Amino acid sequence: MTASPPLHIALLGAESTGKSQLGLALQEHLRLNTRLRPALVTEYLREWCDREGRTPRPEEQAAIAQEQQVRAERAARDHDIVLHDTTPLMTAVYSDLLFQDASLYPSALDFQRRMDANLVMALDLPWAADPQRDGPHAQAPTDRLIRRALLHARLDYSVVGGHGPDRLMQALNALGPLLRPHVSTGDGMFSRLMHRADSLGGEWRCEHCDDPACEHATRLQRR
Repeated sequence: MTASPPLHIALLGAESTGKSQLGLALQEHLRLNTRLRPALVTEYLREWCDREGRTPRPEEQAAIAQEQQVRAERAARDHDIVLHDTTPLMTAVYSDLLFQDASLYPSALDFQRRMDANLVMALDLPWAADPQRDGPHAQAPTDRLIRRALLHARLDYSVVGGHGPDRLMQALNALGPLLRPHVSTGDGMFSRLMHRADSLGGEWRCEHCDDPACEHATRLQRR
């Protein structure tokens, strides 16, 4: 019998929006409550900045995006599900935002199309200061570029908000159709996953906000 290909879940979002914390929580929950062997691929950019003691220059961005992809592909070799604590798309977004360089989008979106689900973090968590972060003023522009890139590529996504366990619950609800075949009936979230809609498509998406009544919103059709 041929083994099923690994599932890929992307965690996307601006700085200080809880991607890393959600990644850890999802990894632990999946490890305890499913038959899947989860891997969490952490953000290479943070490791790069810690090692170099600075932020990348424009010409260094492509190599950072490539290394993020390589690490994800390596993790996929011996795991059933890969949680991407950012993907090359985030590097493309930062190149666009900081350097007005949109050249990384095509390759980043090619890789993004491999994702089985995209979770975009809501901007509802308190700002946490960090030497590597630009500041809260950069959150909204980054969020808009992420949504715009996904929308233009016709890639579905779910927005995840809330604090602590509520954020994990929202993520699991969004992932219900994907996880349903792998969830144990002993999992406390089993019944909720069973009642989740079979598709993330057909929902209102906006590059500016999470309001379905927004005049900028676009209804995506299921691919």
